Parts: sequence; C-alpha cells; structure tokens
Amino acid sequence: MAPVNLVVRSRRAVLPEGERAVAVHTEAGRITAVTGFDDVPANVVTLADDEVLLPGLVDSHVHVNEPGRTEWEGFATATRAAVAGGVTTIVDMPLNSIPPTTTVDALHVKREVAKGQVSADVAFWGGAVPGNVDQLRPLHEAGVVGFKCFLLDSGVPEFPPLDDAGLRAALTELATFDGLLIAHAEDAGVIAAAPAPHGPSYAGFLASRPGAAEESAIARLIEAARDTGARVHVVHLADAGALPMLRAARAEGVPITVETCPHYLTFAAEEVPDGATSYKCCPPIREEAHREALWAALVNGDIDLVVSDHSPCTPDLKLLDEGDFGRAWGGIASLQVALPVVWSGARARGIPLADVVRWMAEAPARLSGLPAKGAIAPGRDADLVAFAPEERWTVGELRHRNPVTPYAGRSLRGVVRRTWLRGEPTDGEGGRLLRRGVPE
Repeated sequence: MAPVNLVVRSRRAVLPEGERAVAVHTEAGRITAVTGFDDVPANVVTLADDEVLLPGLVDSHVHVNEPGRTEWEGFATATRAAVAGGVTTIVDMPLNSIPPTTTVDALHVKREVAKGQVSADVAFWGGAVPGNVDQLRPLHEAGVVGFKCFLLDSGVPEFPPLDDAGLRAALTELATFDGLLIAHAEDAGVIAAAPAPHGPSYAGFLASRPGAAEESAIARLIEAARDTGARVHVVHLADAGALPMLRAARAEGVPITVETCPHYLTFAAEEVPDGATSYKCCPPIREEAHREALWAALVNGDIDLVVSDHSPCTPDLKLLDEGDFGRAWGGIASLQVALPVVWSGARARGIPLADVVRWMAEAPARLSGLPAKGAIAPGRDADLVAFAPEERWTVGELRHRNPVTPYAGRSLRGVVRRTWLRGEPTDGEGGRLLRRGVPE
C-alpha cells in the first residue's frame, strides 16, 4: 500500500504551466501542494532520472461493451489495460453493450455490472437515439457526462442513428441544460453512393467511405449546432478536408470541439496491407497527407484532443483468415498503447511531451466535465504516472481481453513504469464510478 500521504517528486514533471522539477504532495487521494523538488518528507517517492511525472490520462472514448458483449471487452480487462498504459480515467461509450445506455435504467444496469471490478475510475456517456429525447435530461441528472449519437448506421441494431429531425430535437433538448452531444459524423447517403467494400483490398474499403462522407455530416452538425446553440463534439476525425469548415465554425463561435485518434496519427492508407483487417475502423485510416494534416491541426489548436476509440471485438469477427474488409468488424484496440503511440509520433515530429499531456489528459477531462482529473495541481485527484519517454519497447501481449491490434510488433518509445490512482498504486480494483466528476 502507498503511504497515507503520498509524496512523489521528479526532476521532470508536466504541469499545466509547463515542465519543471517538483514534489507533489497528496492527502486522502487529492493533491494538496506542488512544491520544490527538495521540499519533501523522509518517505518521499523519487522517480528515476529517466522518468517524467505525468497526470493520469483521461480516455473519453472507450467501448467497454459490458454487459451484453463482454466477450469483446469488459470492465475488468479494459481498466487493467488502461492503468497499464497510464490512463486513470475512462469514459465508457453507450453502445456495443446490451442494453445500450439510452435510458436511466440501462445506466443503472451498467453501473451495477461495473462495481467492484474496475482498476481505473469510470464515467459514462449516455446515448441519443430515435425516440429517447425524454430520457436525455434524466440521464444528465443521473450523471452521464454527455450523449453519443450516430448520423449513420452504428453497426449494431440496438443503437440506431439520428436523422436530421432527430438530431435537431436532441440538440434542442440538450441546449436547455447545456448538455453535450458527441457525434459519429459520416453521411449515409454519401457512403451509399460509393462502391461497396468487398474482399481484401484496403483501397477498395477506403473508397467505400470517402472523406466527403465526413465532410457532409460535419457540415450538418455545424448547422444544427449553430441553429440550436447546443454544444457538439466530433469524434474520431480522420478526414483533414473537414478542418477548414471546423476552423471557420469555431471562429464564428459555434460551440464545437474535435478529437482524433492514435491510429489516424500513426498509420497511413498507403501502408495498410491488403487483407489486414486489424486496421479496419470507421471512418477509415486515410492517406499520409491526412495524417500529417491532423498532426498540424493538433499543434495549431484546431483539434482539441486525442483519445483511443478503443473498440475491440473477438478475433473471429475480424475475419483475419479471410481478410475481407467488407465483412470484418470495424474497430481498433489501443487503450493500453495510446500514450506511447502518440508520444512516439509526437517525438518524431519535435512536439513536446507537454502537448501530448494536454491532448490526452487535460482536454478529455474538460470535455467530459471531470474537473478533478487531467492535471497535476492542488485540488485535483492524485492520479499520477511515472513515464520513461526514451525507453524503447515492442508491442507484445496486452491486457485487453482480445489480442488483435494493428500495433502488434510495433516498436515504440515511452514506457509507463508506475501508475497511481488517487494516491494508491494501481495494483488492484480500486477504481470508482464517476457522476460528472463526483465519486458514486
């Protein structure tokens, strides 16, 4: 067990105001002071010279899938993978579980299932689907951090998409209590007009979900947000062609934020082997030019955050032997490796570690309404990570329930050596369930 009042010091620590040598003092799971490196008691924990002290990351886009599809992923395995990767808080998506989190009763089911088996803190998104407008305020009052919707088929029948009328009805309701809508923004009409994917050709799969589908759907979302005044967020942006309209909307004052994901920042369509369905996700991994434009948009502040969109399934659904991109399940498992993946890409481009922390800790905590998370500062939770940014390693066995990931065998920089959750080592099931930042 950790000392009752944990004190950790490091010659390098990433703070909201920058990087410096500090001692972080904690009591009862909260940070009480951030002092000079030498202002410490005798029982201080001192990080190694090659380690940097980071705040615990917040991953606001995780498909846990439990209950209903627990064989894909579950709370125990997902949160163990999270803390192994320096993620101390996850926000669970309202679909692929059964029931989906579209009613207060379904939220209660999910919370009951999660209790006692989480190693990280867990908050929950609600879902906005046709016919549940009357559930949005009750779900908000029950503590969900916001609402996920799809603007096209979600891939699971129990979570149908919103049409334009449904989108505007949901946003009109959310505006009455400053709720947040996060949207999977691809246009079904554009995709229907594209050639259908089939077989092992990655180029064929990419052509089946063109960038125009993202751009059309994001334009609709911007217009609806402008008209209703509701806050909206674009999840997993892959298409750099949407950046000018997003930049213009934000400059105009439309309340819209944007995320992208490690796989869009790491891989490029030109490099995806035919038949390699472990790379399949929606929207798809696009060409190198898109990847580099997404990095530039992060640096320039046009994209706010980076989260995993951890969306695993059982290996059989990936059709690895067949390699059929048309029929394989779309989703990438990356929760445990997200930090070293993004840091490896940032390091190669001369981007400082402090920027990675802002994108993967501070900004997701802010988006999710979790004010105790995402930074090393007095009053915040004592969620801390000892990270060795220069150490090399190769992705092998991970703690996700299922082993399929396109990162397998990839050489990365950055190793998470220790993680503390609210001042305690993350070696057990010490996580809590959050209601917009308040422990249950």
